[in-house]
Amino acid sequence: MKKGKNWGFSTNSVHAGEIRYNEYGAITTPIVQTSTFIFKNIEEIKKLPKGMTGRYEYGRYGHPTQVAAEGKLAILEGAEGAVLFSSGMSAITTTLFSLLKAGDHIIITDDAYKRTLDFCKTCLGRFNIGCTVVKMCDYDAIKKAIKPNTRIFFSESPTNPYLNIMDLERLMRIFKGTGILVISDSTFATPYNQRPLEYGIDLVIHSATKYLGGHNDILSGVVLGRKKLTNVVREYLKITGGCIDPHPSYLLIRGLKTFELRMQRHNENGQKIAEFLENHPKVQRVYYPGLPSHPHYKVAKKQMKGFGGVVTFEVKNDVSYALKFMSRLKVINIGPSLGGVESLITHPATISYYAISKKERLALGIKDGLIRLAVGVENAKDLIADLDQALV
Repeated sequence: MKKGKNWGFSTNSVHAGEIRYNEYGAITTPIVQTSTFIFKNIEEIKKLPKGMTGRYEYGRYGHPTQVAAEGKLAILEGAEGAVLFSSGMSAITTTLFSLLKAGDHIIITDDAYKRTLDFCKTCLGRFNIGCTVVKMCDYDAIKKAIKPNTRIFFSESPTNPYLNIMDLERLMRIFKGTGILVISDSTFATPYNQRPLEYGIDLVIHSATKYLGGHNDILSGVVLGRKKLTNVVREYLKITGGCIDPHPSYLLIRGLKTFELRMQRHNENGQKIAEFLENHPKVQRVYYPGLPSHPHYKVAKKQMKGFGGVVTFEVKNDVSYALKFMSRLKVINIGPSLGGVESLITHPATISYYAISKKERLALGIKDGLIRLAVGVENAKDLIADLDQALV
């Protein structure tokens, strides 16, 4: 397997983790589409409990296409180990279940992904695991929330939809020497723009569905960090079964080969469009870490290489106007995801938070005129023209 730690980012994106000369001489890693792996003879079976390498047993426990993708992701993130899952939420729930037990306590920030918050606030409680929700970037509140039984601090950076940025150095000063594991969902940042492990974060999680896959055609998640921790998560995954299939593993490898090129365009497009929107008379406010107007601009500049393709902004505080604006778009598609080559736009109030009351939604900061734009890799001038003609 290719290691490539000293290669450049794109060279690692193309080559790391894969076998240079595979069994078939294929330049791409094969899709090993099988549920089980047969043995040549009884001697092979006897070697399996002794840790025989390069030998697979059953698809839920791992397969060659998955291992190649994990190796590539570990190199890109600068991690010892990586564990792939069938979705980002599977990565989060399996990781937390594997590292927590009854009587433990977790701290999570208030603008983490809503399904992550739902899981921590409701599901974990059924197993007698306590949860405290604290305001994002309120470092005093984070410190005060620590209890004797606190085992994990979980956050995101940047967050959805306001793109708040956690100061990782300041955060780790709080938890240094406490024995509390710090886990960061870095989906919006990607390993290209931010490397949380370099700041001492214990585990990094990505929804590989987004920028890592990059083509809006797979569901996947990954957990990365020290093998001492990722091995625990992997063993739990073998029990719970949220494993990734060979075909999406292959598509993830395929997507990662252009990862640096795509992220450069996402960053470039995001910055240009954020600047355009901030100066548009129909836009009331823009949230983008690359703008000096963002509350965490200085932190973002310090610890991020780029600011990604998600731009959140506010138009007239009226649901009807927001939906009419989106219906006039001709290039940008309406959809709730992000990180793919196609630009997507969503209205959180009606697309993501429809199941709760308006009062509850506003309490979470989800206003009627709030729009989240996930900028793709199209030409920026075309996207800007599309937005301009729709903002009437």
